Amino acid sequence: MTSKPRFSVRARLASFRYAFEGLHTLVSEQHNARVHLLATVLVFGLAVFLRLPAGDCLWLVLAVVLVWITEAFNSALEYLANAAVPEQDPLIKKAKDVAAAAVLIAALAAVLIAAVILLPPLLESF
Repeated sequence: MTSKPRFSVRARLASFRYAFEGLHTLVSEQHNARVHLLATVLVFGLAVFLRLPAGDCLWLVLAVVLVWITEAFNSALEYLANAAVPEQDPLIKKAKDVAAAAVLIAALAAVLIAAVILLPPLLESF
């Protein structure tokens, strides 16, 4: 029977470093992630400008996080698929397309949530 590895603070800190490397890769190599970053900054900038209540901000946070998570998983799947099968494959294409559809669904939901929350106070302020 093998023993369980002991808890290591150094290993936990290293795992954060890997996560930040992944975030850097996502933003620096994926064009759509940069679009999401711009949208994130704009949405939260508007939320601050409009002095939205915390409850509304929580919905915006949830919507933005959903888009970021789906984009990260989509990119991870693309990297894995490209490494596993570098040549064109119809099933790999379908997998990539479905993952991209998940990002589209999340982004459309985020736009709808943002519109419901941001448009009324935005229109009222002008």
